[in-house]
Amino acid sequence: MTKVFPSIAKWFRTIRTMLRKMGTALIAFLNPDIPPEKTLDLRPPSVTPLAGPVHILGGGGPDVEEAIQWMIHQVRGSTSYSTKVNVVVLRTSGSDDYNRLIYNMQGVKYVETLVISNRQDANKSEIIEKVRNADVIFFAGGDQCEYIRNWKNTKLEATIKSVYAKGGGIGGTSAGAMIQSDYVYDACASSQEGIETREALEDPYRDITFTYNFFPWSHLTRTIVDTHFDRRKRMGRIMAFIARQIQDGVSKSVLGIAISEETSVTVDKFGMAKVMGRGAAYFVLGDHPPEICKPRTPLTYYDYKIWRVPRGDTFNLRNLPTRGYYLRSVKRGRFDSDPY
Repeated sequence: MTKVFPSIAKWFRTIRTMLRKMGTALIAFLNPDIPPEKTLDLRPPSVTPLAGPVHILGGGGPDVEEAIQWMIHQVRGSTSYSTKVNVVVLRTSGSDDYNRLIYNMQGVKYVETLVISNRQDANKSEIIEKVRNADVIFFAGGDQCEYIRNWKNTKLEATIKSVYAKGGGIGGTSAGAMIQSDYVYDACASSQEGIETREALEDPYRDITFTYNFFPWSHLTRTIVDTHFDRRKRMGRIMAFIARQIQDGVSKSVLGIAISEETSVTVDKFGMAKVMGRGAAYFVLGDHPPEICKPRTPLTYYDYKIWRVPRGDTFNLRNLPTRGYYLRSVKRGRFDSDPY
């Protein structure tokens, strides 16, 4: 009898597995528009080398699907290759609403959303394994302070870097774009409403804090990203952020990448940025010390160089252009003329 029971148990397990597979197939047949189970295949990824690394930086609001598809194709190496990629969406709160959008794009094999809202989850082996086998990572919008508090100096952070190192794609929108810059306005000291242009120009130190050494992407060195740019009129805000880096001795020059809503900046593996979507992006350069940048004092900084890049145009991040910009100054917290 002791030999019979294991055989019966094994038989039942086999029947149960067969029924589960038949049920999944029947659901897929009856509901062709529903994507398959959105969990990553944990087998080792394809031996085909990835063709990145590349980035997309989304300005918030409705996503630019063209930019996400561009990133997937860039990582695959072509729009016609049979290679398909695994995509992981990372966020600290929210739903899996990106899954259907991304799964329906060309060249996608698997997609899964992981909500990682604490440091314990950011070090879990099963989560790390899924991220490691991803070819494309996309950071949803949210609160950049939550990303940093829960992910910085964890296994998750290191694993995201490994996806970049193997030639993957790293994208994000709103807060998910802001955390990709070299210098991150983390919003950890500000109120729920955050710091906007008027407050930043009146006092570039009050409740304004930054995080460094989070994601050191090669083409985003010495940059600071801001989003929702046109709708919230954030030119003065990013000018204050730039002045702070120079005044505090972080860098002698800083490039702000400011992106309008419904707009994305893509960055290829050679450092060429391109604007996609509805609006424009602004590249704002501070390349000399500010005249006055100190606490409880309005900012004075002359001659920021600003390039306004409309959709469809490009901007070289590796070799900044020497022409095509206009100059704007801030004196005692006020613009000398319209900065847009």
